[in-house]
Amino acid sequence: MKKLALHWQILIGMALGVAWGITASSFGLMEFTADWIKPFGTIFINLLKLIAVPLVLVSLINGVASLSDISKLSRIGTKTIGLYLSTTLLAVVLGLVLVNIAEPGKAFSPEKREEFKAQYATTTDQRSSAAAEVEQQGPLQPLIDIVPDNIFGAMTDNTSMLQVIFFALLFGIALIMIPQDKSGPVNAFFEGVNLVILKMVDIIMMAAPYGVFALLAGLVVEFAGDDPSAAVELLLVLGYYCIVVVIGLAIMIFVVYPLLIKFLGKSSYVDFFKGIFPAQMLALSTSSSAATLPVTMERCEERLGINREITSFVLPLGATINMDGTSLYQSVAAVFIAQAYGMDLSLAAQSGIVLTATLASIGAAAVPGAGVVMLVIVLQQAGIPIEGIALILAPDRLLDMLRTTVNVTGDASVAMIVAHSEGQVHPPVLEDVGLNK
Repeated sequence: MKKLALHWQILIGMALGVAWGITASSFGLMEFTADWIKPFGTIFINLLKLIAVPLVLVSLINGVASLSDISKLSRIGTKTIGLYLSTTLLAVVLGLVLVNIAEPGKAFSPEKREEFKAQYATTTDQRSSAAAEVEQQGPLQPLIDIVPDNIFGAMTDNTSMLQVIFFALLFGIALIMIPQDKSGPVNAFFEGVNLVILKMVDIIMMAAPYGVFALLAGLVVEFAGDDPSAAVELLLVLGYYCIVVVIGLAIMIFVVYPLLIKFLGKSSYVDFFKGIFPAQMLALSTSSSAATLPVTMERCEERLGINREITSFVLPLGATINMDGTSLYQSVAAVFIAQAYGMDLSLAAQSGIVLTATLASIGAAAVPGAGVVMLVIVLQQAGIPIEGIALILAPDRLLDMLRTTVNVTGDASVAMIVAHSEGQVHPPVLEDVGLNK
């Protein structure tokens, strides 16, 4: 197992996890799986979350401080945010085009819609309450939320990553502006801490195949319950909708990003895909851009040859504000629910979905399930009954895994493009054998 490349280890862990979950559901081992296997997946996720905030804080301070002047920071920041917003906007529009052509919402019968509403009524109410809290805030509340009143409080909550990023940017800019003889020891300290954190990432990733196995085993058992055929039937009922979302996500990964990498990043997408593949597999398993961030940064630096000056700024920012897959999913889901309710959305209403989904993606937390909460806001803005969210909750965990993979791929694509434009690409330093050795 140790002689295999990391992505093969993760793939084997995923396959064995699914196989175990199906077997456990068939032979009544659900309780055993939940009690003795799933906790190891939770531990793995906790380890990734444990390292996420320190990694973002330290790497971003290092990245900003290494730029040496404010004008360079401004130039790279403008390129990064511009690319992130452009790809998100493209993803939303692509989702709307696909869902209007396929019209998957019209495949549901009224009986099935009522069944889903009753089954997921409690969950829908919880999501609606969370979205209502966001909607009651003032127009500038997102701007207020970026600025922490206590950085230590922000660092205790992974959903407050924007506040950590704000502090890191402010700290890094201040380091640039003070004399070098004073900033030198501080820079050296953070460089040392950064090396320690990256080594911690290496240690945590040694457990990745086992953590992924436990995660997927628990997920399959929860999804299937004591009747494996129920999961299959549910997927068939919602299959049309899922196919539309998956086609959109596939177009992003296999058409949009390759074109961007080839023409703007001036790189081979095959090499890019090979380099980022373990991060994609981890994103697929964890459904969290933040949890995947340590691996994304490591793969971009070591296998794609992107200088740390770029990865330490672009990738932490992307894990927070770049949600291409989530935005595409929101646009498809919103129109799908409207179609299921027999609503015909006007061009103006769908334009509102484009704007709302794009802006909502900026504030979405990089954790599993955050996209569903933001979807409620998109639905309410478009005048679509929020009860309809019950229709898409059943397959949401699966789609969450896929859209997070797109989010992570988009982050790495933008990092490659920005790195090329800044002349910040070097030959990869490690071969992908075993655990990056």
